[in-house]
Amino acid sequence: MLQTDRHAALKERIDRVYHQHKGRYGYRRITAVLGHNAEVINHKKVQRLMQLMGLKSLVKVKKYRSYRGSEGLVASDLLKREFKAQAPNQKWVTDVTEFKVKGQKLFLSPVMDLYNGEILAYQINRRPEFRMVSTMLEQAFERLNQDDKPILHSDQGWQYQQPAYRHMLAGKNIEQSMSRKGNCLDNAAMESFFGTLKSEFFYLESFESVEQLASGLEDYIAYYNQERISLRLNGLSPVQFRTQALNP
Repeated sequence: MLQTDRHAALKERIDRVYHQHKGRYGYRRITAVLGHNAEVINHKKVQRLMQLMGLKSLVKVKKYRSYRGSEGLVASDLLKREFKAQAPNQKWVTDVTEFKVKGQKLFLSPVMDLYNGEILAYQINRRPEFRMVSTMLEQAFERLNQDDKPILHSDQGWQYQQPAYRHMLAGKNIEQSMSRKGNCLDNAAMESFFGTLKSEFFYLESFESVEQLASGLEDYIAYYNQERISLRLNGLSPVQFRTQALNP
Protein backbone atom coordinates (compact mmCIF):
# COMPACT_ATOMS: atom_id res chain seq x y z
CA MET A 1 0.00 0.00 0.00
CA LEU A 2 1.45 3.36 -1.00
CA GLN A 3 1.77 5.95 1.75
CA THR A 4 0.43 9.40 0.84
CA ASP A 5 2.55 12.48 1.44
CA ARG A 6 0.59 14.60 3.94
CA HIS A 7 2.69 17.62 2.99
CA ALA A 8 2.18 17.26 -0.76
CA ALA A 9 -0.14 20.26 -1.08
CA LEU A 10 2.15 22.48 1.00
CA LYS A 11 5.17 21.37 -1.02
CA GLU A 12 3.34 22.31 -4.19
CA ARG A 13 2.63 25.81 -2.85
CA ILE A 14 6.24 26.23 -1.72
CA ASP A 15 7.47 25.13 -5.12
CA ARG A 16 5.12 27.57 -6.86
CA VAL A 17 6.31 30.55 -4.79
CA TYR A 18 9.96 29.55 -5.18
CA HIS A 19 9.79 29.40 -8.98
CA GLN A 20 7.51 32.43 -9.27
CA HIS A 21 10.35 34.48 -7.76
CA LYS A 22 13.03 32.71 -9.81
CA GLY A 23 14.76 31.14 -6.83
CA ARG A 24 15.39 34.48 -5.13
CA TYR A 25 13.36 33.65 -2.00
CA GLY A 26 14.64 31.62 0.92
CA TYR A 27 12.44 29.91 3.49
CA ARG A 28 11.70 33.06 5.51
CA ARG A 29 10.25 34.99 2.58
CA ILE A 30 8.35 31.97 1.33
CA THR A 31 6.88 31.52 4.81
CA ALA A 32 5.82 35.19 4.76
CA VAL A 33 4.12 34.77 1.37
CA LEU A 34 2.22 31.73 2.58
CA GLY A 35 1.25 33.67 5.70
CA HIS A 36 -0.35 36.38 3.58
CA ASN A 37 -2.48 33.64 2.07
CA ALA A 38 -3.95 32.92 5.52
CA GLU A 39 -1.74 29.90 6.16
CA VAL A 40 -0.21 29.64 9.63
CA ILE A 41 3.01 27.75 8.99
CA ASN A 42 6.17 27.54 11.06
CA HIS A 43 9.22 28.75 9.14
CA LYS A 44 11.17 25.73 10.37
CA LYS A 45 8.70 23.42 8.62
CA VAL A 46 9.10 25.40 5.38
CA GLN A 47 12.87 25.24 5.76
CA ARG A 48 12.77 21.46 6.31
CA LEU A 49 10.47 20.83 3.36
CA MET A 50 12.59 23.02 1.09
CA GLN A 51 15.64 20.99 2.07
CA LEU A 52 13.77 17.77 1.24
CA MET A 53 12.74 19.26 -2.11
CA GLY A 54 16.25 20.46 -2.90
CA LEU A 55 15.15 24.11 -3.02
CA LYS A 56 17.59 26.76 -1.87
CA SER A 57 17.80 30.48 -2.48
CA LEU A 58 20.13 31.14 -5.40
CA VAL A 59 21.09 34.53 -4.05
CA LYS A 60 24.61 34.97 -2.75
CA VAL A 61 25.37 38.47 -1.54
CA LYS A 62 28.59 39.75 -3.04
CA LYS A 63 30.54 42.90 -2.34
CA TYR A 64 30.52 45.53 -5.02
CA ARG A 65 31.56 49.12 -5.53
CA SER A 66 29.38 51.99 -6.59
CA TYR A 67 30.66 54.19 -9.38
CA ARG A 68 32.85 56.90 -7.85
CA GLY A 69 33.60 60.29 -9.31
CA SER A 70 36.00 62.86 -7.92
CA GLU A 71 35.41 63.83 -4.31
CA GLY A 72 34.78 67.16 -2.70
CA LEU A 73 32.31 68.61 -0.23
CA VAL A 74 29.44 70.96 -0.94
CA ALA A 75 26.86 69.78 1.64
CA SER A 76 26.81 68.39 5.17
CA ASP A 77 25.60 64.94 6.21
CA LEU A 78 22.05 65.66 7.34
CA LEU A 79 20.91 62.05 7.26
CA LYS A 80 23.48 60.82 9.83
CA ARG A 81 22.66 57.18 9.07
CA GLU A 82 19.03 57.59 10.17
CA PHE A 83 17.65 55.41 7.40
CA LYS A 84 14.06 55.24 8.67
CA ALA A 85 11.33 57.68 7.64
CA GLN A 86 7.86 58.01 9.14
CA ALA A 87 6.11 59.03 5.93
CA PRO A 88 6.70 59.15 2.17
CA ASN A 89 8.88 61.91 0.73
CA GLN A 90 10.73 62.74 3.95
CA LYS A 91 14.09 61.15 3.17
CA TRP A 92 15.42 60.21 -0.25
CA VAL A 93 18.75 58.66 -1.17
CA THR A 94 20.53 58.36 -4.50
CA ASP A 95 23.74 57.01 -6.02
CA VAL A 96 25.13 55.66 -9.30
CA THR A 97 26.27 52.11 -9.89
CA GLU A 98 28.11 50.55 -12.82
CA PHE A 99 27.65 47.30 -14.76
CA LYS A 100 29.95 45.69 -17.30
CA VAL A 101 28.80 43.41 -20.13
CA LYS A 102 31.22 42.09 -22.74
CA GLY A 103 33.59 45.00 -22.34
CA GLN A 104 30.86 47.64 -22.35
CA LYS A 105 29.59 49.68 -19.41
CA LEU A 106 26.11 50.61 -18.29
CA PHE A 107 25.22 53.00 -15.47
CA LEU A 108 22.12 53.09 -13.26
CA SER A 109 21.06 56.19 -11.30
CA PRO A 110 18.03 55.68 -8.99
CA VAL A 111 16.27 57.65 -6.24
CA MET A 112 14.93 55.65 -3.29
CA ASP A 113 12.38 56.73 -0.68
CA LEU A 114 13.57 55.53 2.74
CA TYR A 115 9.98 55.27 3.96
CA ASN A 116 9.39 52.02 2.10
CA GLY A 117 12.51 51.42 0.03
CA GLU A 118 10.64 52.19 -3.19
CA ILE A 119 12.60 53.27 -6.25
CA LEU A 120 10.80 56.50 -7.15
CA ALA A 121 12.68 57.22 -10.35
CA TYR A 122 15.74 56.00 -12.23
CA GLN A 123 17.76 56.48 -15.38
CA ILE A 124 19.96 54.02 -17.28
CA ASN A 125 22.74 55.31 -19.52
CA ARG A 126 25.87 54.18 -21.33
CA ARG A 127 27.87 57.04 -19.78
CA PRO A 128 27.72 58.58 -16.28
CA GLU A 129 26.87 62.03 -17.59
CA PHE A 130 25.00 64.69 -15.67
CA ARG A 131 21.92 64.48 -17.90
CA MET A 132 21.26 61.01 -16.49
CA VAL A 133 21.01 62.46 -12.98
CA SER A 134 19.03 65.57 -13.94
CA THR A 135 16.45 63.53 -15.87
CA MET A 136 16.11 61.17 -12.91
CA LEU A 137 15.51 64.16 -10.61
CA GLU A 138 12.80 65.56 -12.86
CA GLN A 139 11.02 62.21 -12.73
CA ALA A 140 11.35 62.05 -8.94
CA PHE A 141 9.97 65.56 -8.54
CA GLU A 142 6.70 64.32 -10.05
CA ARG A 143 6.22 62.20 -6.92
CA LEU A 144 6.22 65.23 -4.62
CA ASN A 145 3.12 66.76 -3.11
CA GLN A 146 2.90 70.52 -2.61
CA ASP A 147 4.11 70.49 1.02
CA ASP A 148 6.79 67.81 0.68
CA LYS A 149 10.33 68.95 1.46
CA PRO A 150 12.52 65.85 1.59
CA ILE A 151 16.19 65.51 2.35
CA LEU A 152 18.06 64.03 -0.62
CA HIS A 153 21.22 62.22 0.43
CA SER A 154 24.09 61.10 -1.83
CA ASP A 155 27.79 60.44 -1.71
CA GLN A 156 30.30 63.09 -2.82
CA GLY A 157 30.23 62.08 -6.48
CA TRP A 158 30.90 64.81 -9.02
CA GLN A 159 27.31 64.74 -10.28
CA TYR A 160 25.99 65.89 -6.91
CA GLN A 161 28.47 68.76 -6.66
CA GLN A 162 27.28 70.41 -9.85
CA PRO A 163 25.67 73.86 -9.43
CA ALA A 164 22.85 72.72 -11.74
CA TYR A 165 22.07 69.79 -9.42
CA ARG A 166 22.00 72.02 -6.35
CA HIS A 167 19.84 74.54 -8.20
CA MET A 168 17.31 71.83 -9.11
CA LEU A 169 17.04 70.78 -5.46
CA ALA A 170 16.69 74.35 -4.22
CA GLY A 171 13.89 74.95 -6.69
CA LYS A 172 11.86 72.20 -4.97
CA ASN A 173 12.87 73.11 -1.38
CA ILE A 174 14.84 69.88 -1.11
CA GLU A 175 17.71 69.86 1.38
CA GLN A 176 20.91 68.37 0.03
CA SER A 177 22.81 65.93 2.21
CA MET A 178 26.13 64.22 1.49
CA SER A 179 28.07 61.34 2.97
CA ARG A 180 31.36 62.13 4.63
CA LYS A 181 34.39 61.65 2.44
CA GLY A 182 35.25 58.00 1.85
CA ASN A 183 32.49 56.70 4.15
CA CYS A 184 30.17 54.41 2.20
CA LEU A 185 28.20 53.46 5.34
CA ASP A 186 26.68 56.96 5.34
CA ASN A 187 24.69 55.87 2.27
CA ALA A 188 24.22 52.25 3.29
CA ALA A 189 20.53 52.07 2.33
CA MET A 190 21.25 52.84 -1.32
CA GLU A 191 24.27 50.57 -1.38
CA SER A 192 22.12 47.80 0.12
CA PHE A 193 19.69 48.15 -2.78
CA PHE A 194 22.54 47.88 -5.27
CA GLY A 195 23.74 44.76 -3.48
CA THR A 196 20.26 43.22 -3.66
CA LEU A 197 19.87 44.18 -7.31
CA LYS A 198 23.17 42.63 -8.32
CA SER A 199 22.79 39.50 -6.16
CA GLU A 200 19.19 38.77 -7.20
CA PHE A 201 19.46 39.80 -10.83
CA PHE A 202 22.81 40.70 -12.37
CA TYR A 203 24.89 37.83 -10.92
CA LEU A 204 22.20 35.21 -11.59
CA GLU A 205 21.85 35.85 -15.31
CA SER A 206 24.02 36.25 -18.39
CA PHE A 207 23.68 39.07 -20.89
CA GLU A 208 24.63 39.30 -24.54
CA SER A 209 24.52 43.09 -24.68
CA VAL A 210 24.03 46.20 -22.56
CA GLU A 211 20.66 46.65 -24.28
CA GLN A 212 19.53 43.29 -22.93
CA LEU A 213 20.82 44.25 -19.49
CA ALA A 214 18.98 47.59 -19.59
CA SER A 215 15.70 45.84 -20.40
CA GLY A 216 16.29 43.38 -17.58
CA LEU A 217 17.03 46.21 -15.13
CA GLU A 218 13.70 47.81 -15.94
CA ASP A 219 11.90 44.52 -15.33
CA TYR A 220 13.74 43.91 -12.05
CA ILE A 221 13.04 47.39 -10.66
CA ALA A 222 9.33 46.95 -11.43
CA TYR A 223 9.47 43.56 -9.69
CA TYR A 224 11.37 45.05 -6.73
CA ASN A 225 8.83 47.84 -6.25
CA GLN A 226 5.63 45.92 -6.84
CA GLU A 227 6.19 42.24 -6.01
CA ARG A 228 9.34 41.56 -4.00
CA ILE A 229 8.37 41.42 -0.34
CA SER A 230 10.50 42.81 2.47
CA LEU A 231 10.39 41.34 5.96
CA ARG A 232 11.10 44.87 7.24
CA LEU A 233 7.83 45.96 5.60
CA ASN A 234 5.80 43.24 7.32
CA GLY A 235 6.06 40.93 4.33
CA LEU A 236 4.82 43.51 1.83
CA SER A 237 6.42 44.97 -1.28
CA PRO A 238 7.31 48.70 -1.22
CA VAL A 239 4.26 49.65 -3.26
CA GLN A 240 1.96 47.42 -1.19
CA PHE A 241 3.31 48.97 2.01
CA ARG A 242 2.78 52.53 0.79
CA THR A 243 -0.70 51.72 -0.53
CA GLN A 244 -1.75 50.01 2.70
CA ALA A 245 -0.53 52.96 4.76
CA LEU A 246 -2.54 55.40 2.64
CA ASN A 247 -5.65 53.19 2.76
CA PRO A 248 -5.67 51.51 6.19
